[in-house]
Amino acid sequence: MISYKERLNHITTFLFDVDGVLTNGDVLLFQNEILRTLNSRDAYAIQYAIKMGYKIIIVTGGNSQDVKDRLLGLGVQEVHLSSFNKMNVYNDIKERHTLTDTEILYMGDDIPDYQVMKHAGVAACPQDAAVEIKAISHYQSPFNGGRHCVRDVIEQTLRVQKKWFTAEAFEW
Repeated sequence: MISYKERLNHITTFLFDVDGVLTNGDVLLFQNEILRTLNSRDAYAIQYAIKMGYKIIIVTGGNSQDVKDRLLGLGVQEVHLSSFNKMNVYNDIKERHTLTDTEILYMGDDIPDYQVMKHAGVAACPQDAAVEIKAISHYQSPFNGGRHCVRDVIEQTLRVQKKWFTAEAFEW
């Protein structure tokens, strides 16, 4: 059986859900607007991974243009909103980017992520993910959604591949 750390050697692409992964899952309603918070440590890790040549792609059932704009502003290559059939989006991404399952780390937290996580080379989840998601994950971050679980999996992957905390980290 291949260990989680061994699987990280092949990762070139990160796919992340938003609500419950990049956010803590809370949705604040304010004057007919939905407000979410994104963790700055996650944002730094996303930017650093992109700088190091990794693809970062977001696949979410949510439909927030503000979230999309923020993530694109960080350098995220693609943001797929209203992704109710995430498996179709996953297969499309694989085909367009000529990727294999073993090159993809997918981090999700709930039932809509289940099918994709069954196919991804590394299935990861936050500590507070649904029981069903934890059961199929190769890795459970010790951090909850929105509390730098994204940073955790990016940092671990780059450390395994000896791309974390290199000279490039200081060339901003």
